[in-house]
Amino acid sequence: MGIRARLILLATAAAGIFTTASLAQTPAPDEAAFRALYKQLVEINTTRSVGSCTQAAAAMRAHLLAAGIPAADMQILAPPDRLEDGALIAVLHGRDRAAKPILLLAHIDVVEAKREDWVRDPFALVEENGWFYGRGSSDDKAMAAVFTDSLIRYQKEGFKPRRDIKLALTCGEETAAIFNSVKWLTQTQPKVLNALFALNEGAGGELDKNDKPVALQIQAGEKVYQDFALEASDVGGHSSRPTKNNPIVRLSVGLAKLGNYNFPIALNQATRGYFETQIKLAPPEVAADMRAVLKNPLDEAAAERLWAVNPGWNGSLRTTCVVTEISGGHAPNALPQHVSANVNCRILPGVPIADVQKEIARVLGDAKISVAPIGELGFQSPPPPLTEYIMGPVRKIADEIWPGVAIVPTMATGATDGSYLNAAGVPTYGLSGMFHDAEGSHAHGLNERIRVKSLMNGRRFLYEVVKLYANGED
Repeated sequence: MGIRARLILLATAAAGIFTTASLAQTPAPDEAAFRALYKQLVEINTTRSVGSCTQAAAAMRAHLLAAGIPAADMQILAPPDRLEDGALIAVLHGRDRAAKPILLLAHIDVVEAKREDWVRDPFALVEENGWFYGRGSSDDKAMAAVFTDSLIRYQKEGFKPRRDIKLALTCGEETAAIFNSVKWLTQTQPKVLNALFALNEGAGGELDKNDKPVALQIQAGEKVYQDFALEASDVGGHSSRPTKNNPIVRLSVGLAKLGNYNFPIALNQATRGYFETQIKLAPPEVAADMRAVLKNPLDEAAAERLWAVNPGWNGSLRTTCVVTEISGGHAPNALPQHVSANVNCRILPGVPIADVQKEIARVLGDAKISVAPIGELGFQSPPPPLTEYIMGPVRKIADEIWPGVAIVPTMATGATDGSYLNAAGVPTYGLSGMFHDAEGSHAHGLNERIRVKSLMNGRRFLYEVVKLYANGED
């Protein structure tokens, strides 16, 4: 072979290598479209103060229209007096109109974010060192973008599921005390969100210290949020003439009792399944304590040790009530006339709020301290069952993407829109397939983030698992 021929061959080979490498780094066309959709959604400000969920809903509706989903199968719903709090509802129709639909639920409102506090502009999606940064990049615009993208892909592929797939991109999850569109819809237009079950935020996945996926969570049920006002009063008077009925002292004694009190441990299907799975992943001494809390009778000392390792474990085992605010007195030289405290409770599903109120009063042991719920009572509902219908598709797709990963049932100790749907009779499960390390996503905090790889794998997981659910039998 001559020198010129060898040079041509080497040049061709080099070009081939360069082309292959470039292609490997270039996202597939459908991934590029997803990235653009996700970027647009994150960069639309949907905070309560100055944002607009309606603008974000309209943007996602435009993507669905462009994919060929008929305008008649979509609507943006909001109360007449809250026109910026719009929720997008879209339907991909299935073959069997008698089959109940499944619901893909994600909220598009986000927590406030001040530019001066962030390293990067919170409302400009930034990709840096394998991470996406931006307010809502994880909570919850990641799932909102994935669900919207999945409907687009199904439509373009001509996928005809057995049952309808509903998409609900809702507003107000982060500021539910002001307005929440899931609550509003379940109360005013219950058919809109009616479904066989719903997939929602509330669970992700756990990475080990080497960023290896070790546990995929599925949330079934969540604790109920309820504040209580504790108050004590007296006639007051001059501080030089103290009496035995100082309201601050009375309430302080009561709060000390409440702080030392533990509500009883009560396991449900999700929490029992969680600890049974974690036993296989935990260090031996921690696993031994987990076994001890699963026994009957359980070991309270073991529960105390688990609490010290991870406060979230204690929160999943029992109802918790903690003092979060206190106020009292009116002058430095006067006996206090009134003192109050806020006690925030996270109540296990199925436990009546009235029972918790009575237990707080019993623990205080002082008839001169009143205990009253604040605001509207939390929505109570039993945790939805983790049936084979729900778990089977999760196991199948998870094993394809993350072979050997543990499937971990969980119960949320916080709150999501699932509280309204579960109470309305729509079993709601937290399932994202998006993995985080121990540091988490910084949701609600500064420099919120999600791994690019985690988002793309979650996109693949949800796309596939929803297909299986949509074709499943009742």
